[in-house]
Formats: sequence, C-alpha cells, structure tokens
Amino acid sequence: MGVDDRREHCRTAMSAKVKVSHEQLGEFVFSTRDISDGGVFVVVDNAPFTPEMGDKVEVQVQGLPMPAPVLNMVVVRITNDGYGLQFDESVN
Repeated sequence: MGVDDRREHCRTAMSAKVKVSHEQLGEFVFSTRDISDGGVFVVVDNAPFTPEMGDKVEVQVQGLPMPAPVLNMVVVRITNDGYGLQFDESVN
C-alpha cells in the first residue's frame, strides 16, 4: 500500500495564499496545493522555512474581504517542495 492509499481524507486541488506562522521561524506567505478535511499542503519551494515533523504552526488564509480565522496546525509531512499540515485537534 502506497502513502497515498493510507490517507484518511480525500484531497482537493486548491490554490490560495496562506500566512504560516512558526514560533521560531517567523511568518511566511505560501500558496496551497491541495486541501482536505484533515489539513492542507503548502508549497514552500526555496523559502527559508524549515520546520520539523510535529512542529506547531498557525495558518490564516489571505486575500479575503475580512480576516480569516487563524487555524492551529501541525507539520505531518515534509517533501522537497513543501509541507503537509494537519489540523491540530489538541487545541480548543
């Protein structure tokens, strides 16, 4: 069974600008590649954003007519071009 076969949620391609805030690394604006009920994949390319697996980040969609909610997420996947972020269910 491949990695994609183990996914709990179906992914949908979606490109949106999101601000990602990390306590030590700072704030960055990235584009999303896809989204699911469980999280989002952000495309980082060559940005100096290098979190570790399990790091917590805050994510906020940008460019809406009003401020979007800030979501707590956890780094659960690292690839050459970005990071898979999962909604952090431990935060209320």
